Amino acid sequence: MHKTKKAIVILGITGILAQLTIGCSQNQVNYSHEASQIAQDSEDEEKSIPLKSRSVDISINKSERAENRPQPNTEQYDRIYDNTFKLTSQNPLSTFSIDVDTASYSNVRRFLSYGQLPPQDAVRIEELINYFHYDYPQPQGDKPFSINTEISESPWNKNHQLVRIGLQGKKMATENLPASNLVFLIDVSGSMNQTNKLPLLKSSMRLLVSELSAKDRVAIVVYAGAAGVVLPPTPGNEKRKILEAIDNLGAGGYTAGSEGIKLAYEVAKNNFIESGNNRVILATDGDFNVGVSSDAELVRLIEEKREEDVFITVLGFGIGNLKDAKMEKLANKGNGNYAYIDNIREARKVLVKEIGATLFTIAKDVKIQVEFNPAKVKSYRLIGYVNRQLSERDFKDDTKDAGELGAGHSVTALYEIIPVGVNSDDDRPESLRYQQKQVKDTAYNSDELMLVKLRYKQPDANNSELITQPIMDKKLSLEMASNDFRFAAAVAAFGMVLRDSKYKGNANLDLVLNLAQNSQGADLDGYRADFIELVKTAKKIKTN
Repeated sequence: MHKTKKAIVILGITGILAQLTIGCSQNQVNYSHEASQIAQDSEDEEKSIPLKSRSVDISINKSERAENRPQPNTEQYDRIYDNTFKLTSQNPLSTFSIDVDTASYSNVRRFLSYGQLPPQDAVRIEELINYFHYDYPQPQGDKPFSINTEISESPWNKNHQLVRIGLQGKKMATENLPASNLVFLIDVSGSMNQTNKLPLLKSSMRLLVSELSAKDRVAIVVYAGAAGVVLPPTPGNEKRKILEAIDNLGAGGYTAGSEGIKLAYEVAKNNFIESGNNRVILATDGDFNVGVSSDAELVRLIEEKREEDVFITVLGFGIGNLKDAKMEKLANKGNGNYAYIDNIREARKVLVKEIGATLFTIAKDVKIQVEFNPAKVKSYRLIGYVNRQLSERDFKDDTKDAGELGAGHSVTALYEIIPVGVNSDDDRPESLRYQQKQVKDTAYNSDELMLVKLRYKQPDANNSELITQPIMDKKLSLEMASNDFRFAAAVAAFGMVLRDSKYKGNANLDLVLNLAQNSQGADLDGYRADFIELVKTAKKIKTN
């Protein structure tokens, strides 16, 4: 009798999975053909378009533009309030978590390519800056990253200074990367039934599969109205089997995202590789509407799962109903990173060229704390990193979550500072009735502008390590600053102009364009040339 019941249960589960497989393959022929056509068309287009204009998708005809035009009122972005200037005398410490996400840049590019300015809250300036590669030196010894600094004048306010802090993660050759236990968590709900969603997603996954080897394992979990495993853990060299499972995916139904997340982490945990790369790759538009779906509930779920030492990469797809805020939170709270894939070239950047940075964590919970010398710095403002701010006590608290750094990743932060002696409406101090802070004599006798402190953990560690590095007061003129410094400043100014920030000073798109063109440098991948074309596109849109 018990055997009969067990057989019925097994048959029932088999039937459910069969239903999932049937649902996923209903549009198999059409989507498989469409996805491969997207990949081929994108490659042909990439070759035919001059490098300087590749950032704008000029191949889209008018009817397709109208059909796919972004609708920001149905997309979700968290409100961003720009960081204000803080008086060094009252707030000598600035503490924040690093952010290696790049989704905001490709999302901004998507809006501009369709002839629209992006919503202000879609522009996260640190993600624009960190989209680009900077020529930072590799770390020495056993440290996972190097610390690099540079000081010059602010391009948008000559009375202010700009300080650049750059981290460069240690690079690893692909063949030296540890074995991967990857679970593709793929949204196949009805909202993914658009050309720029599931077909592009499938083409992107194919690119990633091509980079895997026999030491790697891949599983595929899908979710729509329910969640199921359509590919059990499979060696990375069995590419035909993996690609067939990807080809068979089709879209339809509601979106039980939380159930998919639970199942994907369960599969990852059951196949955990010690000292390996254990990661869930969530590919979705973020439009969850069944089960746990609120941001707060999903964050609590993902915070529970990150304790299992499984990291996450979130890949956003599609236009019109993109739930950017939700996906950024999942990546931030799940020990992960977030990229937005708007075309096959971006997929190749994220999943092939930067595979180590995207998938392999070399340091986790990376925090930066800067102490400013009040004898030299009257006030300061961190540009971007608005939702990565930490309290002073969080810096030493090893239970406090922070950002992860991948192999070869670079992270750049810019501070705009007002030197002592410069008048500004933004830094008028409030008088104190009961106390007055005194500046030590050592501050006046020091050549240090600020002290940079970093804490980080090894990927499998619970206790943090500390690195400190002073920054000397050695300001260069803007003309003498490095190309990397000036280009990062141009990108920051671009973000402030798009956000119409009150702190943009005299920055405008002409200033951005001039600064970027004169600091393009070698630009081997053409990403800086793309940025210059993007600024020109923004100028045309604002003019019209």
